[in-house]
Amino acid sequence: MGLVTTASGLSLAGCLGGGGDSAVRISGGVGPLPMVEVWADLYENHTETTFDISGGGTGVGVSDVLNGQVDIAMMGRAPEPEETEQGLFAVPMLIDTVVGTVNADNPVLESLESEGLTREEFESVFTKEITNWGELVDEDIDEEIVVYGRSDASAAYKQWGDFLGGDDNAYTQNELESVADANHNGDQPVAEAVGSRENAISLNNINYVYDLESGKLESDIRPVPLDTDGDGLSSEESFYRTRSEFLRAVEEGRYPAPPAREMFLASNGEFDGEAGEFVEWVLTEGQQHVRDNGYVPLEESRLAAAQERLASGA
Repeated sequence: MGLVTTASGLSLAGCLGGGGDSAVRISGGVGPLPMVEVWADLYENHTETTFDISGGGTGVGVSDVLNGQVDIAMMGRAPEPEETEQGLFAVPMLIDTVVGTVNADNPVLESLESEGLTREEFESVFTKEITNWGELVDEDIDEEIVVYGRSDASAAYKQWGDFLGGDDNAYTQNELESVADANHNGDQPVAEAVGSRENAISLNNINYVYDLESGKLESDIRPVPLDTDGDGLSSEESFYRTRSEFLRAVEEGRYPAPPAREMFLASNGEFDGEAGEFVEWVLTEGQQHVRDNGYVPLEESRLAAAQERLASGA
């Protein structure tokens, strides 16, 4: 995806890979995938470690790592209790953001960008309670809302379901899939589908919304601002013009979690060998590359806790 891989001042002291015969195998969520690929490229350039990385979704990564098919699972959510009981061991790596998306030529784009949608309005759209753009924004426009969902084992979709349902009322992926007009396998197919249909709405990780180099809105899709209090967009809620503005809002807590979310790296039992050394580097030197690649780094206290958990294995 062409993310930033500048490695000035990169230090790998104490984290040099052992140069084993086989690559560190990683699979899982497509949300963290671009950042993990950048980290792996940087790490490969300064160690003898090699990587074999694939997506497939968080559920795929968890299944793969528990079955011994990969060394590390990328997760767009925290582990479920039943996964932990099976031996899954996870540490957070960064914060990512999911946002509602529409076509750049949406018939009510001006209203959406100036007023935003509340959580309740998003819920009514994704559950098909409201099916017309004119009804949604109270305009004299008769245009059908076309809802696209996710068909992969998507943590982003789970996070979106948590957001839509509010406190203790989350929607499952199956519930959202069953009412969507179509479901697509991964962020890029969703972005392409929304970008090719003017009346469509869906959700995406922000790295599939903003241009990766300029950080501006240059594609065929646009983010739908979130009106958190039902009073229209205040100046504190107007941060969607560029990726850097959006990330700053996430870091400052002006964009809620969910839809913002921690992402994790996981193993079957404690991390060890080259995989463990790589994760240790991610939680130390690797954090300096997070902002430049469209994510939010962990807070210092959260990062320290992750480092301690990795070191102790508990």
